[in-house]
Amino acid sequence: MTKFLAFSSAILLGLITVFGDYLIKKGSLKISFSGWQYLLAGCIIYGLTGVGWFFVFRRIEISDVGAIYSMTCIVALAMLGVIVFHERLSPGEILGIVFAIASVILLYRFS
Repeated sequence: MTKFLAFSSAILLGLITVFGDYLIKKGSLKISFSGWQYLLAGCIIYGLTGVGWFFVFRRIEISDVGAIYSMTCIVALAMLGVIVFHERLSPGEILGIVFAIASVILLYRFS
């Protein structure tokens, strides 16, 4: 696995995890505990991404994976919140997203 493929895989795994977050959020909006199926599906997705992380960790240092995963989740969850759940982003949150993207670019460039 090349470094580019490992970085790309880490981003993809982060996006898959965000899909699990989406399912859990969707389930949490149901009345009482009627959204338990969404919760279960989200948890299964979380668990399955662990297999992918096993292979990514072989090629990339854990600190780099942490930054990539964090950036992917921050950006994707912010977009999901704005587009699907009609949430608003503050200027500080937008600046944080820009810094998150810049950090991954720097990690990839200098690793």
